[in-house]
Amino acid sequence: MRSVYWENGKVVLINQALLPKKFELIKTDDIERLAEAIRLLEVRGAPSIGVAAAYGMVLAAYQTNGMTKEEALKHLEKNAILLKATRPTAINLFSMVDKMMDFAKERLAADDPNLGDSMLQKANEIANAEVEASRLQGVYGAELIKDGMSILTHCNCGPLCSVDYGTAVAPMILAHRQGKKIHVYSDETRPRLQGAKLNVWELNEAGVPYTLITDNSAGWVMKQKKIDMVMVGIDRTAANGDSAAKIGVYGVSILAKYHHIPFYAVLPTSTIDMNCPTGDDIPVEERDGDEVRYIDGNLITIPNANVLNYAFDVTPSENITAFITEKGIIYPPFKENFKKLLG
Repeated sequence: MRSVYWENGKVVLINQALLPKKFELIKTDDIERLAEAIRLLEVRGAPSIGVAAAYGMVLAAYQTNGMTKEEALKHLEKNAILLKATRPTAINLFSMVDKMMDFAKERLAADDPNLGDSMLQKANEIANAEVEASRLQGVYGAELIKDGMSILTHCNCGPLCSVDYGTAVAPMILAHRQGKKIHVYSDETRPRLQGAKLNVWELNEAGVPYTLITDNSAGWVMKQKKIDMVMVGIDRTAANGDSAAKIGVYGVSILAKYHHIPFYAVLPTSTIDMNCPTGDDIPVEERDGDEVRYIDGNLITIPNANVLNYAFDVTPSENITAFITEKGIIYPPFKENFKKLLG
């Protein structure tokens, strides 16, 4: 099952906020509800967020029936702004909404009488392209994983985050299916515990041997020579290779560099933002302090504790060994090789 799809006029999402305790689908034709699902991390992971937003634009398109061209365009632009306002860091959200808007303008200019249907076809193409990109990331990444290796990962980067297959987890699942004896160490990933709740659930479903560790164990596990490589998913990569990912990845990259462990960023090329020069230009989302004060509704500190809650951090390009994409593995110099790869 895909983590995001279209069914009978509604966007369907696996509610990731309830896993692993409960498996539940969100089915909605309400754009406000879809935007809330993105904002509340009920759907998460840069590719999945992007596809969900693309389907959100389909909902908006179907609502334009009976409107003039001008009215339809204003309606679509309003909902594009709504969707883009949900989360600031992952570039896929913005690029997919922009793709859908550009396509809508083309269809409106062509007097398309079935704008909603045309937009749905376009969104399905985007979703299928993301799935194929994830599959190929798995193929290229699995080539780097040798029999007997152990891999450390951080946050959730499996099928849930990218509609299907995954980003950083895709090579692990494929390597396991190839018969390689591998072991995955998954950081729990505070404060939302996506590693403990989602990564472990996905690895367990795929039958991949794993061990869950606390975030602050990663350095010591590396010191014990239990880790052969690190693979992480990315939410936005700047033109120079600096990469925004879930909070904690920056620290993992420093630990890996100190211990001489290869550090691979796994992502679709849709996550590379060539209009963003460096990591300093990537907006880093800050979220509600209650995500830190509470775990599953249980208060773990004093109610009014002062909290700084960054959702992401930025790993400098010099800490990254290579990028694994659907178009191949990219080694330094990153800016030049990104340009070659993306044309």
